[in-house]
Amino acid sequence: MRAARLHEVGGKFQIDEIEKPSPGDQDVIVRVEAAAIVQNLRNVINTYPTVKPFLPLPQLPAVFGMDSAGVITEVGSRVRNLKPGDRVYINPGLDSGDSWAARNGEPMNDPAYTFMGYFGFGPESAEIHKDYPYGGLAEYVKAPVKNVIVIPENVPLDHATRFGYLGTAYSGLRKGDVRAGISVLIHGATGTLGVNAVLLARAMGATQIFAVARDKERLERVRQIDPARIKVLSFGEQEVGEWVRSHTDGRGVDVFLDATGDTATADVTMAGIWALRRGGRMVSIGAMPEDLPIPMYRLMTMHISIIGSLWFTTAEGEDMARMAAAGTLDLSHLDAYHFPLEQANEAVQAAANHRDGGFASVIVQPHK
Repeated sequence: MRAARLHEVGGKFQIDEIEKPSPGDQDVIVRVEAAAIVQNLRNVINTYPTVKPFLPLPQLPAVFGMDSAGVITEVGSRVRNLKPGDRVYINPGLDSGDSWAARNGEPMNDPAYTFMGYFGFGPESAEIHKDYPYGGLAEYVKAPVKNVIVIPENVPLDHATRFGYLGTAYSGLRKGDVRAGISVLIHGATGTLGVNAVLLARAMGATQIFAVARDKERLERVRQIDPARIKVLSFGEQEVGEWVRSHTDGRGVDVFLDATGDTATADVTMAGIWALRRGGRMVSIGAMPEDLPIPMYRLMTMHISIIGSLWFTTAEGEDMARMAAAGTLDLSHLDAYHFPLEQANEAVQAAANHRDGGFASVIVQPHK
């Protein structure tokens, strides 16, 4: 099969002919129809080995591509429910299966936890990369059945490739207990995580959604998703807490979701924390890199919780698939931009700098 492989850090993807994978007993083989390019991929393949060595890449040459969707073509001998022809998204979060954390139902806390086609979270990730070496920038990929999310027929596979970002936002919102009647503040609301968080907060019944970013044109597009429930603010135009309290009878917001990127600064995050009501919850899903000047005693007396949320479970992915099929999660606001496998390098560049920000899905189609 054909695959776009990275041969050296900082290099370009090259089209290689490699062996098509075969399924293990509890694996499936998926014909990749769509592979979304993560905005951060360019940064990962150029800088992570030196800047973030604690997040190891797979051994090179390697097939990257984190968010893959397609059609099952083969199943392992112990796969009894999934079948060839099923449309699926592959949750790339892999664990060893037999660590203390995995055995206790906490796979994301496995020391070997790994994002297939992307990077791992510790030295033990190297073995997981060897077991499942192919990301979505290939014609076929192998995945364990426990990571497969079935995509209903009325949900485009282009939309399914957003499940990585969507799932990150969904799991964070769930940890914040976002539901009907709740108000939520989203920082970084025009980025990929932020746009997805707005769509999901709306789908989950949040009564008020406060979207904060800098780009006024993109913010207006966010507001137009649901003008009755979504209010927007360009950061710096007004103090965030003052703005939020003017719309919440002076209380503050129930939940603050920080979806800012790696160019954000600590003052942006702190502004969101101080916009919380007494008893409010802050959930971090973004990449703001600076240390926070947090007065823990003050937060304790205000009963404010700070929560980190890394990824999402396959069960949460199944939730989103049903929500998308029912239309409660409206993904029609997203725009897809397609590239053939031979233009993988162009796709990586486009994802990193797209003019549409979080509304854009840059997708490689290996069979086109």
